[in-house]
Parts: sequence; C-alpha cells; structure tokens
Amino acid sequence: MSRQGWNHEYLDVNGIRVHYVRHGAGFPLVLLHGWPEFWYVYRKNIPVLAEDFDVVVPDLRGFGETEKPPLPDPPSDLLGDLVEDLRGLVDALGFEKFGVVSHDVGAYVAQGFARKYPERLAGLFFFDCPYPGIGGRWVEPDSVNEIWYQSFHQKPWAASLVGESRKTCGAYFQHFLNHWAHEPGLFDGDMEAWVDNFMKPGNLQGGFNWYVATNEARIRLIREGAPGSPKIETPARFLWGESDPILKVRWADRLGDYFANYSFEAAQDAGHYVHYERPDLANREISAFFEALR
Repeated sequence: MSRQGWNHEYLDVNGIRVHYVRHGAGFPLVLLHGWPEFWYVYRKNIPVLAEDFDVVVPDLRGFGETEKPPLPDPPSDLLGDLVEDLRGLVDALGFEKFGVVSHDVGAYVAQGFARKYPERLAGLFFFDCPYPGIGGRWVEPDSVNEIWYQSFHQKPWAASLVGESRKTCGAYFQHFLNHWAHEPGLFDGDMEAWVDNFMKPGNLQGGFNWYVATNEARIRLIREGAPGSPKIETPARFLWGESDPILKVRWADRLGDYFANYSFEAAQDAGHYVHYERPDLANREISAFFEALR
C-alpha cells in the first residue's frame, strides 16, 4: 500500500501512540472505522469531505499503525480506553466541538463518547450501527450463522492461523469483504492493502481483541435482551445498507428507544460498508448532515 498522497500524523494520547490521517480545513470531523477495517476504508470519503471539513481518520487502538498494548484488566475496560483515546486525540488537536462519523466497532466508541462527553459533540453520523436495541436478535435463525467469527476471534490461536501467510490472511479478509458487501469483488482492487495492513505484527490480534473484550457484554445482551438506558441527546443520522447480512437493516426499528433526536435512511445497493460501497451517497449525506448543524 502506497503512502503517497495521504497526510499521516501521530500523537501520543492516553498512554499510546495514535496514528491518523488528516486532510482539509474547517469544522472538524473524526471518522472511526470498524472491523475488518482500518483508516483506509474511508479512502473514498476523505478527499471529498476534506473540501469542506477538517477530516481526521485515526486507526483505533490495536488497529493499523496505532499502538497495540495488551488488553486491560479486566478486558471489558477496552471500550472505555477507546473512548478516552478519542478524547485525548481531539484534545491534542484542539477540537472543542466536533462531529463523528462511525461504523461497526467505531460506532460503539461513538456511542460511548456521546454518553460520557455529550457537550463535545455537534452530531453523530452512523453507518450500520450496532446499538443496544438489537438485543438478542443476534441469534435469530437467519443471523446466528453469521456471527461465528465473534467466537473464533477469541481463540488464542486464531491470529496465528489467519496470519500463517499472505494467502491465508487474504482469504480470510476477502470472505468478509465479499460476503458482507452488496457486490462481491468490490474490494478486490484494495485487497493487497488489507493484507499489507493485517500482516503487520500485532494487527490481527489487535483487531481480534475487540471480541475478547466485549464477549461478556455480548453474551449478556443475547441472554437478557435489549437493556434500558438514557437516550443519547446528540443529533444523530443513520445510513444503513439494505443488504447488510451481519447488521440487518430491520434491526434499526428500536433506534428511537436509544436516540432522542435522529433520522434514518436505508441505503439501496449497499451492504455492511455503505461508506465504501456507495461513497457518493455517503459523502453527500455526511456533508448535508453536518452542514445543517453548523
């Protein structure tokens, strides 16, 4: 993967060294990736959004070129660490108020930040968002066979098995990039970038650690169902791929129980990666949402 054309920067925050890409000027937007992703998944969004915004795209703790410390004790503290990583990053960059665009794992971080530091946020934009209202539906008949990887990633040998070679690593990630997308093969031109990234020392385990850290909460959610909690008051916009097999669009039906001020749109011809699969739509929606909040 060539670094040419991207502004790579690093900051020491919350006890770790964080890598991020930064482009543009104006109102700050922080873009948070999920799994199986790293900052580069937003490559189709950064240049367009940077025409109007100060766009910052970090690698989350454990991912990409950001540091990969051991899991905290207890591991369930990882989400809190990720929230504090974000707070440390925006503090170091001097952002008093900013917007967050997030997806998948990044959406957990965005929600956690919104509950702890709501005064810092102008708005939240979510792609295919895991939120508490999904509850036990993760194990519905047409879903339970999709979540096997969440258990596999907790095996102590998972990273060594996937990372045995570039071929095994590529085959593993190609499965998720193809199966979760509306159009298989869309990521083919970027597969070398994905393999380059996840073959770096610690990057496979760094991503898998998310599933180790959140396992207890995941099992509790499945067994006990959707918990009650105060609604997030920050204005929120959801753009959800109609064809997502892992975070099903029908599960958006309880967003109103957890977000006080939100709007929702289902994205046609898109699966799990709306930002990558439908970049024109994603960029247009992100820009319109945050322009209206300025």
